[in-house]
Amino acid sequence: MEQTIECLDSLPKAERYQRFLQDYRLLIEGETDVVALLANTAAALHDAFGFFWVGFYVTKDKQWLSLGPFQGPVACTRIKRGRGVCGTAWAEGRTLVVPDVDAFPGHIACSSLSRSEIVVPICLSAERQSQRFFGVLDIDSTRLNDFDDDDRIGLEAVVTVLSKALSPIEH
Repeated sequence: MEQTIECLDSLPKAERYQRFLQDYRLLIEGETDVVALLANTAAALHDAFGFFWVGFYVTKDKQWLSLGPFQGPVACTRIKRGRGVCGTAWAEGRTLVVPDVDAFPGHIACSSLSRSEIVVPICLSAERQSQRFFGVLDIDSTRLNDFDDDDRIGLEAVVTVLSKALSPIEH
């Protein structure tokens, strides 16, 4: 069955995310394959919002984030915990909004075209003590200051929906 995410360009950003979430829930409903979930999430976000780069880094051996499904130009394949925006978001366990990646200490430049970035950690399980870190959603823009609180709230909501879909799946 073909699923599409409607064009949302004419709506205010916060409303775009609300509408996206409605379509997104339908897109991933019942999917039990991790790669399919991540790939369709990256594609849907890329298409709906026109981001320069959208993708996932998933944990490997509790030391690295390894490149997962993405949309955009080629990317770095491994990121050490605490390095760059993705590794820092993982180490700190919080969303990072970076208005200018060149001003971020230790930024890892996978593309010289990337100017701003948002990274949202993905944790599985609602209970704080039993949370398992899965990886991060990473989104880059070619414009400075392209991400704001609407993006943070909207993308954290997307990750919450995705986390619920990923939690019962064996990884």
